[in-house]
Amino acid sequence: MTEQNTRLGIALMVATTFVFALQDGLSRYLASEYNTMMVVMVRYWFFAAFVISLAARHKGGLRQAVRSGHPLLQMFRGILLVVEINVMVLGFVYLGLVESHAVFACYPLLVAALSGPVLGEQVGWRRWAAIGVGFVGVIIILQPSGGVFSPYAVIPLGAALMFALYALLTRYVARTDTAATSFFYTGTTGVFAATAIGMWSWNPMVGTDWLWMAALCVSGAMGHYLMIRAYEVAEASAVQPFAYLQLVFASTLGLVVFGETLRANVMIGAGLIVAAGLFTLWRQHRAATG
Repeated sequence: MTEQNTRLGIALMVATTFVFALQDGLSRYLASEYNTMMVVMVRYWFFAAFVISLAARHKGGLRQAVRSGHPLLQMFRGILLVVEINVMVLGFVYLGLVESHAVFACYPLLVAALSGPVLGEQVGWRRWAAIGVGFVGVIIILQPSGGVFSPYAVIPLGAALMFALYALLTRYVARTDTAATSFFYTGTTGVFAATAIGMWSWNPMVGTDWLWMAALCVSGAMGHYLMIRAYEVAEASAVQPFAYLQLVFASTLGLVVFGETLRANVMIGAGLIVAAGLFTLWRQHRAATG
């Protein structure tokens, strides 16, 4: 992989995190005005159309995209992601972007911790130590405010756990399936799950909010396209660390647009989580390259 491609991949990943942060901001606003499940459902309608059109243009078309060595597992992945998105958006409503993303940033540590039992991978003592440091950061963030622990604080932690499992299952099915097949199942299975969950929560939207919903749908498709391109032009190990910028962009949006506050314990905890996550990614890269 050339240096120019690596730089392009990094630029695409930075753009990806920025677009996804905007998507989170739009989700936060719409879910506070309407039902969370309805917002996710409409978002998935557009996402599924994007996925199907992308698959149709690939070699082999839809027939090739639907071929999978693990069709039931692929369907479960799609359903799991829908549930995770619903939970995370709920976290945005109750906790805000800053604290939700600060806790959610621990998901790479959960991936590392669960890679042994799920994928049979070896996790050395250095990565276990980093995982421990990261979860100290989570505890610091979840520190009770005023002596009363809010149950809402565990919402993004639950979302992080589900997304970690989704990521591990994605790596598992990648042993037999292409990335295009996994992406196809994510969108097509997901739209049925999102509709089944959200169809009971429909609320009429005012005209201007349809524009925000359209922006949410477009940002979702754009973010996924940019991410695919980033992984196409550069090694995953080179661009993955920059995914943490979504925490920075989303937190900035929460502070500036939604008037959220940044508590000292959140800054300290998020710093520990990000540092531990970056170290874990580095150790995984070292282990992969021998």
